[in-house]
Amino acid sequence: MRIWMQRGCLLGLLLWASPGEAQDYPNRPIKFVVPFPAGGPADTISRILTDKMASLIGQTMVVENRAGAGGLTGIASVAKAEGDGYTIAIAPSSGLAMNVNLRENMPFQPLKDLALVTQIVSVPEILVVNEKVPANSLTELVSLAKAQPGKLVFASTGLGGMPHLAMELFKLSAEVDLVHVPYTGAAPAVNDLLGGHVQVMFADVPVLLGSIQSGKLRALAIGSKTRLASLPTVPTTAELGMPQVEADNWYGLVAPIATPEAIIAKIHAAAAQALHSDEVREKLAAQGALAVGNSSAEFSSYVRSEIERWGRVIAATGLKIK
Repeated sequence: MRIWMQRGCLLGLLLWASPGEAQDYPNRPIKFVVPFPAGGPADTISRILTDKMASLIGQTMVVENRAGAGGLTGIASVAKAEGDGYTIAIAPSSGLAMNVNLRENMPFQPLKDLALVTQIVSVPEILVVNEKVPANSLTELVSLAKAQPGKLVFASTGLGGMPHLAMELFKLSAEVDLVHVPYTGAAPAVNDLLGGHVQVMFADVPVLLGSIQSGKLRALAIGSKTRLASLPTVPTTAELGMPQVEADNWYGLVAPIATPEAIIAKIHAAAAQALHSDEVREKLAAQGALAVGNSSAEFSSYVRSEIERWGRVIAATGLKIK
């Protein structure tokens, strides 16, 4: 059985289903795959987590950046790795919940090929416009878009990612026509947004926070259930009459499906204890990420619900990636 924990409580001693199976684990460094380039949000979150996990689990954790195919390359390598607990990864919402419905040929199946250990963080998405766009509220943006169908252009960090699908969900809900320009990452997308080449964007709060605070971008709404302490005056989409436009990006901890339950339990215990520590929570909060650390069962249920939710959005838009 997998070991569970109550939220807010640190784990102490574990009772193993098969004590001999994990008694020597880990006895060598653990590879932690980040399926994106170094320096990005997933990489930063991973290094905060692994620094703490290493001290708790009593072994070195080596971060390996393995980018490609919007994060799928790195996750696929973990799905195909030996299930011995020495290869684990951080996986984004796009890799676990969205591409299943978007891509005709997935290199792995999240619910069949991966052990879903725990949700690491939730990262709120925020809707912004370039400072020259004549819209100071979500209502004004909707009115502008309806008055000029097909004229406003929105950026995303790539096809099928949360920033892309968050805007598609907004388009469906507001019944507006916006033109999509996908970029190969957050940096080029934000640069063109700041330059006025595109006018609108949904993206992770950490990616946009500095430009919002400097006044170069105007924040219209948070696609989350609650307001953010870092942007207390920005209302949520629910407050503005669009509760269905909920778009929290998130990352989870995964391992090969063949990894023994007792080893998964030990990995989960270290990750959950790290994510419930004040030290890690504060560091992640500084990055605009909210630590989670739930049970494997809770995370698996959440992934299934996200696959269904975004599947409906993708079906309604007719999006497909070959």
